Amino acid sequence: MSKHVAVLMGGWSAEREVSLRSGAACAKALEDEGYRVTRLDVGRDVAQRLVEIAPDVAFNALHGKVGEDGTIQGILEVLQIPYTHSGVLASALAMDKHQARIVMAANGLPVAAGRVIERHEAARAHAMKPPYVLKPVCEGSSFGVIIVRDGDAPPAQLGQDDWIYGDRMLAERFIDGRELTCAVMGDKALDIIEIRAADGGWYDYNAKYAKGGSIHILPAQFKGNIYQQVQQLALEAHRALGCRGVSRSDFRYDDRPDGTGELVILEVNTQPGMTETSLVPEIAAHAGYSFGGLVKWMVEEASCDR
Repeated sequence: MSKHVAVLMGGWSAEREVSLRSGAACAKALEDEGYRVTRLDVGRDVAQRLVEIAPDVAFNALHGKVGEDGTIQGILEVLQIPYTHSGVLASALAMDKHQARIVMAANGLPVAAGRVIERHEAARAHAMKPPYVLKPVCEGSSFGVIIVRDGDAPPAQLGQDDWIYGDRMLAERFIDGRELTCAVMGDKALDIIEIRAADGGWYDYNAKYAKGGSIHILPAQFKGNIYQQVQQLALEAHRALGCRGVSRSDFRYDDRPDGTGELVILEVNTQPGMTETSLVPEIAAHAGYSFGGLVKWMVEEASCDR
């Protein structure tokens, strides 16, 4: 008898729409692989619904708060339903960009200089010498990210009443150069994609999720041993935060002719996107995993006590 998999998607975070797309793609692929699938658009009654559904495995396709910050993982641990991706502590750590930076730096990983600042303070005066990046401490998909360049005024929108991305912002020195991402699957670093926004700008929400919004170079091309360095750093970050299953680490590398040569890790994503334009399925395909094979591996690797 085939396993019964509940695909958790949707939720109420800012990343709801992306999660619905991830969940739909994963649910279809799991059905094609022969699993019995129940699609669950997660609401506040998620624990009750999971008890009613009684799945063998929960496939976590949620993104953002609740799904990515240890909350749903805790519910699944209490209910003793095996689940995919990282556990409570790793999820909570990775979702909090400030705490993740502390752990990664303590483990010798290169991070850009940064500090946490209250949003109203950042709206009144520069958080640090420009250029720098301001990002909500606990959001994903580039929601609320602001790049402050030389000559820019402090970002006044942070002081507005309609700001919805939280009061704590991480100010981080802007590293020019190339945007890179590397997936880890189990205990192995896969290949690296260089990402370029199709419009020549930065890798914002539209570039991430709109078809044709970004250009992916896979495998990324480097001189020297940078490829191996990025893979090793992605694996070390995955281990340092205690991640399980699949994660994806993002980097900046300044190899411009007049650049600094810096390679820094920006963050670790414990619930990377699984849409048709997402990076992890593309990286896995390059490593020989079909989309169905990838989600099947996740289900078969699922457990509690993660």
